[in-house]
Amino acid sequence: MFTDSQIIWRLVLTIILSGFIGLERQLHRRTAGLRTHILVSLGSCLIMLTSLYVFDIYRAYTPVDPARIAAGVITGIGFLGAGTIIREKEGIKGLTTAASLWVAAGIGLAVGCGFLNAAIYTAILTLVVLLLLRYLEEMLYNGQEK
Repeated sequence: MFTDSQIIWRLVLTIILSGFIGLERQLHRRTAGLRTHILVSLGSCLIMLTSLYVFDIYRAYTPVDPARIAAGVITGIGFLGAGTIIREKEGIKGLTTAASLWVAAGIGLAVGCGFLNAAIYTAILTLVVLLLLRYLEEMLYNGQEK
C-alpha cells in the first residue's frame, strides 16, 4: 500500500500547507489559528490514509467505499467550525475562520489520498483569498463612512 516515506511526506505536506493558512488566521488573532488548522488538516489526512488502507486490505472480502469515512470528516468539521462562529452586536464573527477550517480539512483529505497538486493549489488560493481580499476589503471600507 503506502511506504513509510510516502506516509510521512503526506503528513508533513499537510502540516506545511495548513500551517500557512493557520498562520494567517493566527496573525489576525482569530479563534482558530496555527495549531488548530494544522491539527484539523493532519487529522483529516490521517483519516483519508486510514480510509485508503481499509479499502486496500478489505476490498477482496467485501465492498468498501473509501469516500464514506472522508464524508464523515467534512460533516464533523462543520461542528468544529460552528464553535468558531460568534454572534455579536456588530454582526457575526468567525465565519471566515470556520470556512478556513473546512478548507484545511479538505486539504488534509486531498493530501491523504495523494491528490497533492490540488491540495497545494487550494492552499495557495486560500491564502490569496485570506490575504489579498482582506487588503482589498480594507481599501474599500476605508473609503466609506461608517
